[in-house]
Amino acid sequence: MNTFRLIIALLLFAPFLACTAQPSAQQGNASENNSDKIEAYYFHFTARCTTCRTIEARAKENLETLYPNQIKQGLITFQSLNLEEAPNKTLADKLGVSGQTLLIVKGDKKINLTNEGFMYAVVKPEKFKEIINEKVDGLLAQ
Repeated sequence: MNTFRLIIALLLFAPFLACTAQPSAQQGNASENNSDKIEAYYFHFTARCTTCRTIEARAKENLETLYPNQIKQGLITFQSLNLEEAPNKTLADKLGVSGQTLLIVKGDKKINLTNEGFMYAVVKPEKFKEIINEKVDGLLAQ
């Protein structure tokens, strides 16, 4: 009976154990890319929890809602990249990413919004949207 309970508990909590989000280093240097373009990246693994999927969806939705003209012009982009796929590993290494990570990059500026995503995307989506707006507006002003 105890084995049965253990199996049930593992099945219920396994999705939460799979999340390996990157710690937030608020800003750092990206690569030598000094473009005016703002690139948003959501790095993930193949197996993802509901929260991970929600962060991706809300980040993309918020950028499209807040910056439709810049998205249309290609000045702001969003990419979801699976870390387990070989073509994405080069960019992940270049940006210093090894786990679920939400990054906003402009030239040599890199803003990690992973922690904010995990804190707010599900329970306070408007707060998450405000944070994205604040960070992207800051990059647009530069």
